[in-house]
Amino acid sequence: MGYRRFEEYNLQVTDVIKQSYQTIISDLGENPEREGLLKTPERAAKAMQFLTQGYHQDPEEILKEATFREGYNDMVVVKDIEVYSLCEHHMLPFFGKAHVAYIPDGQIVGLSKIPRVVDVFARRLQVQERLTHDILECINTTLRPQGVAVVIEACHMCMMMRGVQKQNSVTTTSGFRGIFEKVETRTEFLRLIGSDLS
Repeated sequence: MGYRRFEEYNLQVTDVIKQSYQTIISDLGENPEREGLLKTPERAAKAMQFLTQGYHQDPEEILKEATFREGYNDMVVVKDIEVYSLCEHHMLPFFGKAHVAYIPDGQIVGLSKIPRVVDVFARRLQVQERLTHDILECINTTLRPQGVAVVIEACHMCMMMRGVQKQNSVTTTSGFRGIFEKVETRTEFLRLIGSDLS
């Protein structure tokens, strides 16, 4: 189904989620009928559909839509890709940046497709570890490059607003396939993105 802007909402799903939010607001001790909250359940229902639209998108198709035969075989890096996702444990946001690199093996992909693949997987209920793995494996399986590398650095609201309440903590996850498993290639990538993981 490729990448598309999420502008239409399933009315039936919206209605079901809306009713659930009305119940939640009431159970929290608030009045869902007061002016400031009157339209909140519907807004929240639409927001959740938007934030989980990745379930209805095919990241492999996004990559396949823009692959080109090319003899380029050096590193391609797309860094500082904004990431916004929802932690599946508390359904609170986590956000940060993804850095993705690959070394082509006969075909390249349109550069905009890499951030779109990141978005597809981020717009699901996630943990950062699986998000990193999903992006890595999708690019590796679809493009079959010489190697792929993914690093994600993110702040988690479930750590910042509740629990240990550590506002300045950053979680870093990484994954490497193919030629990036070699120390020199991985080190070059980490230097290019300004990471101290090496």
